[in-house]
Amino acid sequence: MLDSARSWFHKFQHKKEKFGEKKKEKENSKDAQNPFVDEAPSNDTKQKVTAAKQYIENHYKAQMKCLQDRKERRWMLERKLADADVSTEEQINLLKYFEKKETEYMRLQRHKMCVDDFELLTIIGRGAFGEVRLCREKSTRNVYAMKKLKKSEMLRRGQVEHVKAERNLLAEVDSACIVKLYCSFQDEEYLYLIMEYLPGGDMMTLLMRKDTLIEDEARFYVGQTVLAIESIHKHSYIHRDIKPDNLLLDRYGHMKLSDFGLCKPLDSSSFPDLSENGSGVRRNLKSTIEGDKKSNAPYVPRRTQQEKLLHWQKNRRMLAYSTVGTPDYIAPEVLLKKGYGMECDWWSLGAIMYEMLVGFPPFYSDEPMSTCRKIVNWRSHLKFPEEAKLSAEAKDLICRLLCHVEQRLGTKGASEIKAHPWFKGIQWEKLYQMEAAFIPEVNDDLDTQNFEKFEESGMPVPPPSKSGPWRKALADAGKM
Repeated sequence: MLDSARSWFHKFQHKKEKFGEKKKEKENSKDAQNPFVDEAPSNDTKQKVTAAKQYIENHYKAQMKCLQDRKERRWMLERKLADADVSTEEQINLLKYFEKKETEYMRLQRHKMCVDDFELLTIIGRGAFGEVRLCREKSTRNVYAMKKLKKSEMLRRGQVEHVKAERNLLAEVDSACIVKLYCSFQDEEYLYLIMEYLPGGDMMTLLMRKDTLIEDEARFYVGQTVLAIESIHKHSYIHRDIKPDNLLLDRYGHMKLSDFGLCKPLDSSSFPDLSENGSGVRRNLKSTIEGDKKSNAPYVPRRTQQEKLLHWQKNRRMLAYSTVGTPDYIAPEVLLKKGYGMECDWWSLGAIMYEMLVGFPPFYSDEPMSTCRKIVNWRSHLKFPEEAKLSAEAKDLICRLLCHVEQRLGTKGASEIKAHPWFKGIQWEKLYQMEAAFIPEVNDDLDTQNFEKFEESGMPVPPPSKSGPWRKALADAGKM
C-alpha cells in the first residue's frame, strides 16, 4: 500500500511538472507576441505620471486646507457669539447666514473663469505673443488688465518656462510694490492672466513728459523701485528686465514693478539668454568688446546733453515698435554670459536712476552693439554731464551701482542701498503711504490716456509729441 502511494505521488509530481512547463511556454509565447511586456516606461510617460501625482496631491491638499479654514472660521464666529450679548435665536440666524455665505463662496470657487466672464475693452499693449487690454468683469464690474498670450507662439519660441516663472512669481509674491495677479486661465489657443490695472502709465511716459526729475522726485521713485526689487529677491527671483517701461504708476502716482516675463528663480541650474530682446545685440559681443579701441570703430559726433536727450527720445519711440528692444539697462555680466545673480537687477536700478536725473541712460548710443560695448567697458564710459548738476551723493550711489559685481551695492541685500547717504531721512516703511512725487491725470477707472493708442489690428497709433508715449505693458516678442 505504501509503495502504491509512492508510485501515485511520483506520477502526480511528474504531471504537475509537465503542466508547469507547458504553462511557462504559453506565457513565454504570449510575451513574445507582446513587445511592450517588461519594457521600461519612457521619460515622457514618467513625467506625465509625476505631473498627475502632483496634481492629485495638490488638489486634495487644497481641499483639506479649505475644510480646515471653514472649521476655523465657524469656530471663531461661535466664540465671538458666545462672548457677545446675543440671544440664542439671533445666534442660530447668524450661523445660518454664515453657512449660506460659505456655500456661495464654495460655489464661486468651483466656477471656472473664462474669457466670456469679461467685457473686453481698449488694447493698451501688443507683442508677438498676444496683447494686453483693459477689461471689465461682467459680474462684479471690476476693471482689470488682461494679458492674453498665444500658446502656439510660446511653444514655438520655447518660452513656456518663462511664462510659468512669471505666473509663479505673481502668485507667490504678495507685495504692494508689484502688480497683482488675480487669476489665470486658458482655452485651446490662449493663456490669460488677469492682472491689476494701473492707469498712471509707466516711468518712461513720465520721463518723456518731464525730460528729467529733480533729486527729490527721483529719490521717491528709486526708493520704491528698491522696495519692489527687494520683494522679489526675498522670494529668490531675479527680474532681469528692470527698466522704466516696466515701472508702472497707479492712479495716485505710486510705482509698481511689472512684466516678469524674464524673471528667473535663483535656484535654477542655468540662466538662458534673454532671447530675442537681448540676443540680437549680444551676438558675437565678445569679439567686439574692444571695438572702441579699434581704428575702424564708427565715429560718433559729440552731442550736448539736450541733443542726446532729443535723440534718445526719438529712438525710444522707434524701439517701441521693434522686436530688438534696448540693452541700455542690462548688466555687463549678463551681456558677457559669465553667470550672474540678483546683483544684475541693482545695476539696472543704477542705469534708471542716471536716466531719471540726466535724461538718457548712461551708456546710450546710436547702435545697440555700441551700447553693449560701452556697458562692458563701463569704466571708460560712465560720465556725468556738467549740465545735469547732480549732487555728490547721487553720483556716488550711481557709481556704486554701475560697477563690478563684487563692489556693487546690494550684493549683501537691499539694506546696503537703503543705508546710502542719498536716501538719508527717507521713511522706508511709509513710502507707499505718503503722497507720490507725481500724480498722473486719471479721469476714471477706464481712463487709458497714459497709454499708447492701439488699433484692434496693426501697429499702435503714434502719439502726439510729448504726450507720453512709449509703453510696452506686454513682454514683447522675444523677451519671455
